[in-house]
Amino acid sequence: MESFFARYRNLLVLLAILLAQIIGLAVQVHRTVSGRNTLDAPDESSVRLIRLWADAVVTPPEQLFHAAKMGTGSLWVDYLDLRQVREQNKDLQKTIDRLRLEQAELLEDAKQGQRLQSLMAFQEKYIYKTVAAQAIGSSGSDSSRVFYINKGSAEGLDRDMAVMTADGIVGKVREVYPHSAQVLAINDQTSGAGVILETTRLRGILRGNANGRLQIVGLLADQRIQSGEKVLTAGGDLIFPRGLPVGVVDKVVPDPDRDSFIDVIVKPAAHLNQLDEVLVITSTEPRFSTEQQQDLATSETLKGAEADAIKQQQKASQIMAERLPGLTDPNAPPPAAATTPGQTAQSGQTPAAPVVPPTPKLLPARRPDRFTPGAAPSPEASPAPPGEESKPEAKPAQKPEKPTQPRRNL
Repeated sequence: MESFFARYRNLLVLLAILLAQIIGLAVQVHRTVSGRNTLDAPDESSVRLIRLWADAVVTPPEQLFHAAKMGTGSLWVDYLDLRQVREQNKDLQKTIDRLRLEQAELLEDAKQGQRLQSLMAFQEKYIYKTVAAQAIGSSGSDSSRVFYINKGSAEGLDRDMAVMTADGIVGKVREVYPHSAQVLAINDQTSGAGVILETTRLRGILRGNANGRLQIVGLLADQRIQSGEKVLTAGGDLIFPRGLPVGVVDKVVPDPDRDSFIDVIVKPAAHLNQLDEVLVITSTEPRFSTEQQQDLATSETLKGAEADAIKQQQKASQIMAERLPGLTDPNAPPPAAATTPGQTAQSGQTPAAPVVPPTPKLLPARRPDRFTPGAAPSPEASPAPPGEESKPEAKPAQKPEKPTQPRRNL
């Protein structure tokens, strides 16, 4: 070691002097923002050159150390220290499942609220009295299209009552229990309803086929029936009121048993496979809303006011007639009330004598003469004075007319 310093002593001293000089210059020189070195007085934006060199020397190792530290930490946290990760994953999975169930319940509640809102709005506007019920079960068989509702005889339900939704008819009540009822859907083979086509006004019977589709049977072939035509209840079955929507015509197929007849396949208006809430028509007597009752009361009030005005006008006309001078003789006796043959005089009263109308005076008839064209002597003569007899006037003799002979052609 001594031989190295002894051998390169001059060179080492020179390098030390150069390094000290460079460091001195670096301390005195400032680097401006524009990148120029200057020995002028430093300003706020200038940086000493020694500081820049120190930063350039220290920054790479520091960045390397920081990157190594972060990599080591992430390696430990993400790959090595995983003792509680599985438990946390299980808890998070349970929370996610619970939130999904709550979300599904909230969505179902929202949909049910919308359905109930539309159903209640329809129930308020519908003219007949209805009871809202909820579908609680089905038959569980494809051969029978029945389902159960949570209302029964305790709520006023009875057999053969119509069941419907806001979209259209659903079926009729088949069996009634105290707090539940069985409903036969319209797409069952044993069901039936009288329907009418809205445009063509053709009537038929609505039934369900083996596949659970609606069809109208008993119709003669008619080219006027088109797809999309609305089908309404006819009201002839005494179960469904007239004018309720049933569905629309889907297609027309020929009847396999009868040549001249057709079957009309109908797309139902109500969702028969997704029934949740229904309405049961318990009374077909019309009921009116508050606005309609107010309108009826207003119309009755107007009618009463018009009747009072008519009575006042009649009374005023009677008073005016009494005040005006009459055309009858004031000295004449008042006319007696006419009695019908079935009426008898009361005790202590003498029956009134019948009133004989006065005989009108005859004016003297004008005597016709021969100068009056088309006039004939009047058969009635003027009344003769008392004590004299009226003599009939002699009619002028008429000359007999000669019979005319037919003229012969020469």
